Amino acid sequence: MEWNNSKLIEGDVADAVAGLKRDHGQIDVIGSGNLVQTLLRHDLVDRLNVWVYPVLLGSGKRLFADGTVPTALRLVESVTFPKGAVLLAYQRTGKPTYGSMA
Repeated sequence: MEWNNSKLIEGDVADAVAGLKRDHGQIDVIGSGNLVQTLLRHDLVDRLNVWVYPVLLGSGKRLFADGTVPTALRLVESVTFPKGAVLLAYQRTGKPTYGSMA
């Protein structure tokens, strides 16, 4: 099946994505938590667009599962849509610091 503006990654994922970033600047990952985890591990993520939908299913894959590289994030954009979906856009800011939320 062909998808416009899509590329099948074969071989070393980190090398392939680094090359795509050099060639195209922006890459979007839709629906592959495993690929996002791989890109985070190889420092290939600049911005995370996290969509939150107003539905609780009670099961499913975790986007930030065990093995996630600890990373500090800074909220750069948030948009709420009429039916309740929310887009949260974060930039990576390096290693996390720990403290209170106060």
